[in-house]
Amino acid sequence: MATIADKIANLDKARSLVLSDSVYYKDIIPAILPSIDPNAQVELRRWGADFLAEAFASPTFAQDKKQEASLRALDTLKGLLELQPEDMDTAKSVVQAASSIYPLIFRYTISNPNDSTTWQKMAAIKSNILRRMDSAVPGIRICCIKFIQRVVQTQTPGLIADPRRPEQNDISIALVPRDHPLIPPKTLEPEASGLLDRLLSTLQDNESTALIVDATLCSLGVLVRARPSIAPKIVSAVLNFNPFRQADRPMTPTLKLEIRSMERTAKCFSTSILKMTKIPQHLQGQTAQRLEQHIQRLQQMRQEIDGGSRKRAAPAEPTDGLDHAKRQRLGAEVPTPTQGGVYPPLPPGPHSVAQLFTLTQDAGATSFDVQQLPIDLIVRILVPIIGALDKTKLDGAVNAVRSRYLQLTAAPPISALGAAAAATGLNNRSGGDEEDDDYEPDYEPTEDATQIMNKLDNTSSPSVLPEAPPEVALGPFRLPTPSPMSEEETEACGKVTIRRVFGTMAELDERAPAKTTQLGFNRLAASNHDRDAWVTMITRLATRPSAGLEEDNPPIKSEDDYSSNANRKRRSLNDMIRDSLYLYVVEDFRRRLGVAISWLNEEWYNDRVQPLENGDGSGPVPKHYEKWALKVLDGIVPYIDANDKSRVIQYLSEIPELTTNMIDRVKRLAGDPERVALTTQSLLYLAMFKPPVRDMAIDALEDLWRNNAEARPSAAKMLKRWRPHVLEEVSTKAAEEFK
Repeated sequence: MATIADKIANLDKARSLVLSDSVYYKDIIPAILPSIDPNAQVELRRWGADFLAEAFASPTFAQDKKQEASLRALDTLKGLLELQPEDMDTAKSVVQAASSIYPLIFRYTISNPNDSTTWQKMAAIKSNILRRMDSAVPGIRICCIKFIQRVVQTQTPGLIADPRRPEQNDISIALVPRDHPLIPPKTLEPEASGLLDRLLSTLQDNESTALIVDATLCSLGVLVRARPSIAPKIVSAVLNFNPFRQADRPMTPTLKLEIRSMERTAKCFSTSILKMTKIPQHLQGQTAQRLEQHIQRLQQMRQEIDGGSRKRAAPAEPTDGLDHAKRQRLGAEVPTPTQGGVYPPLPPGPHSVAQLFTLTQDAGATSFDVQQLPIDLIVRILVPIIGALDKTKLDGAVNAVRSRYLQLTAAPPISALGAAAAATGLNNRSGGDEEDDDYEPDYEPTEDATQIMNKLDNTSSPSVLPEAPPEVALGPFRLPTPSPMSEEETEACGKVTIRRVFGTMAELDERAPAKTTQLGFNRLAASNHDRDAWVTMITRLATRPSAGLEEDNPPIKSEDDYSSNANRKRRSLNDMIRDSLYLYVVEDFRRRLGVAISWLNEEWYNDRVQPLENGDGSGPVPKHYEKWALKVLDGIVPYIDANDKSRVIQYLSEIPELTTNMIDRVKRLAGDPERVALTTQSLLYLAMFKPPVRDMAIDALEDLWRNNAEARPSAAKMLKRWRPHVLEEVSTKAAEEFK
């Protein structure tokens, strides 16, 4: 039987999987729920509660999938919360998970008013959490404050951006019908107001700790941004909050730390509201001025308290070492300070730019790597330091660096061999022969100065000379050329690549944002690694063959087999991509119709460009646009219903060219009585807004008027504008027949 450690190890593997790709949340959560139920060991319950809290708070977990998972996990969370004896770590994680799923269950209940069981479970969890608010330990109380904030935010009316798209609106009680049997607004709105008063009372309670106050202020900041209707009430309560109300007690280090924490949180709350991109209407004017005055008042009170408890300042001592007069018995090595602006000269040998500008002998300052600090932090540190420098000391340091630079530029350049000799001490030989000193061998090093200095740095002893360069130079290393692939291997690799690309596109479909910005014409085709970039790449792989890879003057082949096989291979790869694109679009044409339009635009462009590039008369160029446009239309026509009018019009209006065959496909839709209006309105749109195909569209309308009784009334209205003579001709014939 597996031990607890083995089970947790397996659960950790599942957690690593969902952290790498959130798509697996919908499969992993139902699978682990039986292992973390209330009857499991305490270690498994803790792990499961932490995992559920992390999963439901994940921003990458899709909302619709998260709602389904929350319905499955509701029983488990309720059981863990009611379990006795209680485990504090498990309870905290369960409350956090409940804070995340409460809006999801609320939205589910709005759409399912007959499912009373689910809402009763959520109501039981809410009651259990609210009972803990005043009696639990601080860690659980902080989580309860977050839960109350989510309840108040959900049960307070919010803004409805688009009434036609309720799934994209903020979850609030504004979405609930007035006659809802489970969550009537007349009951939940007063409850939310009472819970908000309960949060605000924490700021006035003298027994509240700094942790509870800080958590309350952070939650109130979220409510101010999300619910403008209750923002004035919250801001008024925060303005009346005094974080220094306990300052009259004996000032212990713990109390001082708590006061400072509450003061900073209150200051951050006020500052963040004033720094909002657009200050809400209800916070403009006098309220904004009161917030600014509140921030200034907090700063003044902070200075008064710090000034009253501040100790005597320490005596001034040198910052770069120990004081000579007081600390001579410590045995520390005291560096000799520079007097009168005298700085040490540069040591002999080659120097770096850092050595040129280093004027201190402090080992700690010279060994510190300033590149580890961010640029903005360095700027904030240097600007006030430079402003406070003594001008005399600054001028002396600048002159010292200037004299060093002039000294280095005036000296003759040091060769690489000289640098090596200077570093190894061979230029100061004692007791040498004059003839040996005058002897200069004809030796030119085969290595540059950088290579020699690198070898000197790696030398363990300064007396060891660098190794001599090898007498035989090594040739360049080249990898062996891979063997050519056969046609079967190439085709198999192509299929695998295409399958992986479309798998990536399917994953990106689930992560695609709801709103995309229109970049216009001044953009790159695939500037981001998103779904649109993959669509652009795969459509161009299908439509645009390889160019510029052939030789300038290819040899003339006596056999035609080679060229025909190459063309067949290229066409087969392109056709495989086209087939995959077609299946990808037809699987979900309502969401992927834009992919089909982009693809067909590329096909149309390729059909126009290829004859120009093959102007040597090497052979006819196959056309692909009309074939695949008709195939896509045939693939989606069986699934089009009366509500897809906008999609049909979008497809017909945005593809670059319409042919008679395409108009005939649209005209056949009128054979279904439910799609007659869709057909006539699509043809009317083409007649009005696409002049090149106006005649074909009107011809189709005339044919429907003559041969389709269901479409005759709507087609007659359109023909009355575009071809009234047809109606007059038929009326005349009918009158003559009647006579």
